Order: sequence, then C-alpha cells, then structure tokens
Amino acid sequence: MKEEEVNQCQIQEWYPKFKSVSIKTLIHQLPESFIQYLLDDSGPFLLPDSVLNEDALPNRIHNPNEEEDFEVSEGSDDEAEEGSPPPSFPELELKIKESIESLGGAIFPKLNWSAPKDSAWISTAGTLRCTSFSEIALLFRASDSLVHDLCHAYDSCDDKSLTRPQNFFLALQKWYPSLQPDMEFRCFIRDQKLIGISQREVTTFYPLLLEKKNDLLLMILAFFNNHVRAKFESENYTFDVYITRDERVKVVDFNPWGAFTLPLLFTWDELEHIHNEANDVEFRIVEDHCAVRPGLKTAVPFDYLDTSAGSGWDQFLRNADDELSRQSMEAGTC
Repeated sequence: MKEEEVNQCQIQEWYPKFKSVSIKTLIHQLPESFIQYLLDDSGPFLLPDSVLNEDALPNRIHNPNEEEDFEVSEGSDDEAEEGSPPPSFPELELKIKESIESLGGAIFPKLNWSAPKDSAWISTAGTLRCTSFSEIALLFRASDSLVHDLCHAYDSCDDKSLTRPQNFFLALQKWYPSLQPDMEFRCFIRDQKLIGISQREVTTFYPLLLEKKNDLLLMILAFFNNHVRAKFESENYTFDVYITRDERVKVVDFNPWGAFTLPLLFTWDELEHIHNEANDVEFRIVEDHCAVRPGLKTAVPFDYLDTSAGSGWDQFLRNADDELSRQSMEAGTC
C-alpha cells in the first residue's frame, strides 16, 4: 500500500468527485488547535466552552448540593492546583452551526477517514446523530478509533514518510433517520475490477437480502461500472454503498485495500486469491441466523480484531521485525 492510495480515501479528496451520487456533505478544515485538543490526554475530560451555550448532554441532572463538594475556597492551597479553563473554538463552532442548519438540523460527523462509531454510547441518543458542535466534540473526544486518523493512518504504507496528514477535515453528512443497515454493502476492487461484495452489517441476519441478492448484485455492479471505475484512481481499494428504497445507489465511503479496512464476510487472504477472469463477483451475505458474526463489531478499529495475513497488524509486525533486524545488523558492525 502506498501513501497516495491512503490519501485518495480521505473524504475531502473523494467527495467532490462523487458528490452527485453520495450523501449530501459539507466539509470544514479543522484548526490545529482543535486537533491538539483531541490528542491531549494529560488532563481531565473537558468539553469546549460553547459560545452558543449548547450542551452536549442537555438531559443530565445538575445537583447543586453535590457540586458544592468540589468548590475551592478562595485563598485555599487547592486554588493554585486548579486546571486551565476549557478550550473554546468560537469561529469553528459558528461555522459548524450554520452548516448543520443548512443540512436540516442533524448530521453524521467524521474525520478524514473515520467516524467515531466507538463513542456513540456516550451520546444522549446512543447514535452518531449530532445537532451541535458540542455533541461533535463529545463524540470525537471520547473516541479511540479516531486515533487511527490522527496518528496511525500511514502505518501500513510501504513508502511511509508521514505520521499524519498535513490537514484534518470535519465532514458533516446529512442525517437520514430512515437509513436501513441491511442496505449497506462493502465492495472490494482489485486491479480496477469488482471482485467481491459483502453485507456491511454482519451481526444480523436479514431475510430480505436472500430474496433480493441477485437484483442487488446487478445494481451494485452497474453502479461501479457507470460511476466509480473511471473516477477513482487507485488500482486496489474498497468502497461502501447504500441502496435506497427507490433502488438508487449512493457512495458512503472509500477505504484502502487491506491494512485496517474490515473485510467483513471475507478474509484478506481470500480476497487476494479470488480470480475474476470471467467477471464473476462473489457476493456474500449472512444467509441464516447461525452465520451471524456477533463478535465482529464495526464500531472499533479492525486493527484491534484482525491479525491475519495482509491485515494492519500483520503489516505493522512485519515492519517492526524489519526494523529490529536492521538495528541488530547495525549494532553488530559497531
């Protein structure tokens, strides 16, 4: 995998090319001060001060009697140990508020590559639906999976020269409450050919997919040939699509081939050995209740789960072994 292949999967790179066949999205470049805020784990968990007085947890109960226990008396020894005040990003907050309103009042947030799916539990609704900058900041600050974007996006690259992208972007995708998880699929492209498709939500059996499998395959294949093949420049990659109730196909995301991308109902070793000389596409769905994969949660980085050949951990360990061998050889010549 090359750095350029990873860069092409950033949403600010691919969305302008696929805007007409994707979910409506507005993108903001993030100030470096906000990135440092996300990375800072030296102090308490603080949310930014809101210039709009918006609370990420509006339903929490404030008990003044309990809060008195944490008050610091004026002139006490503890006063000097008080932490710095919460950060504030007023210009960014106002821009995001305007964008959220233009997208209907609710959005789905993500960084260059990833969404904070592992922190959905902390929101008041238990989803990634956000209506304010404060809610976005809460999800991002609580997310471990976003550390991939912030620090490890290039770890599996053969030509790694970067530790992080020069700039980070916040993508605000219009929130659609009616989206059905059974209609999202991951497509695997090798040598610019569609070789495999997997059901995206593999923890559930959806009987409807059995009935519509052939029709879905034809829709996705036609979409790839008509809208994706000539526009996306990488040879090997994956992309996710969503099929609407009126059978329109929408691009949801692009991801690099291998490394930290989930192969879902495949393994990367299987995908590397699929031969598509006859243009046959292997389409895998969960075909009964016994075939669900309850342990495969897509809300955490796949590098925590997968150690198979071609995975992110496999490549990382190979690179580590090569570096250790190099250092040992250098030490031997001293």
